[in-house]
Amino acid sequence: MKKLLAIGLMIVLSVTALAGCGKDKAVNGNGAVKVIDIELTDEEYAFGVDKTQPELLESVNAFIKEIQENGTFDAICNNYFGDGTPVAVTSAAYDESKDQLVVATNAAFEPFEYTQGDSYYGIDMEIAKALADYLGKELVIQNMEFDAVCLSVGQQKCDVAMAGLTIKPDREEYVNFSVPYYSASQKLIVLSENTEFDGCTDAASVEAVLQTKDSSVKVGVQNGTTGQFYSEGDADWGFDGFPVQTVGYKNGSLAVQDLINGNIQYVIIDSAPAACITEAINKMQ
Repeated sequence: MKKLLAIGLMIVLSVTALAGCGKDKAVNGNGAVKVIDIELTDEEYAFGVDKTQPELLESVNAFIKEIQENGTFDAICNNYFGDGTPVAVTSAAYDESKDQLVVATNAAFEPFEYTQGDSYYGIDMEIAKALADYLGKELVIQNMEFDAVCLSVGQQKCDVAMAGLTIKPDREEYVNFSVPYYSASQKLIVLSENTEFDGCTDAASVEAVLQTKDSSVKVGVQNGTTGQFYSEGDADWGFDGFPVQTVGYKNGSLAVQDLINGNIQYVIIDSAPAACITEAINKMQ
């Protein structure tokens, strides 16, 4: 049985709680910030499963295969990238006497997981509800700092980590990864008036610009994410990093807001959240 994780709900900026991001083309150049539309990395998302539950990993892999083959996965994605409507997901209260699926997440990563009021939304959250139904269990969602998501599963406080997790060797110390379910990449966010990257055509040309910077330049990232490893450098992934100062934030929205406030010069985060955050912030300008 799982213990209730003693981590309170994290406060999520209202700009990341807007449903339906990606349905309209992100505002680039007409607002405060823009996304440089070049994929900097190539990575895959998967779910992190409790190592002591091999039967759960087998069921999760079978479930992923099923929803990808029967159209359920595409329908969920359409709720956030197409003309569908995001579906609210509610969490039951943890009760160790019940048969529950306890999911660890960081609900500050729209469109994969975010909150509106007491409800959860996002691709991962709708998949979590479908997985709980598939397993015949009651869904419990534990919202925590991103850095704690895999650790909580590794400590058997939660069953599955579902938080836009990129498969990474050091995370396998805590979880067994499922088969991949989503291909992702990192992208760069800059102020709308920034023209440094106008001539860039690929990741190498963006990286060439960033390599000209020094430690006086600050790059915002979400703590513990691929963006941090990409900016700082990570030997396991083959990331060389850049000669800049990497500044960590609880979520991408806080980083982009600091970019607007002039405290940092760039933000590097996953492509889907990058589109959601810039669209939401630009609509508020």
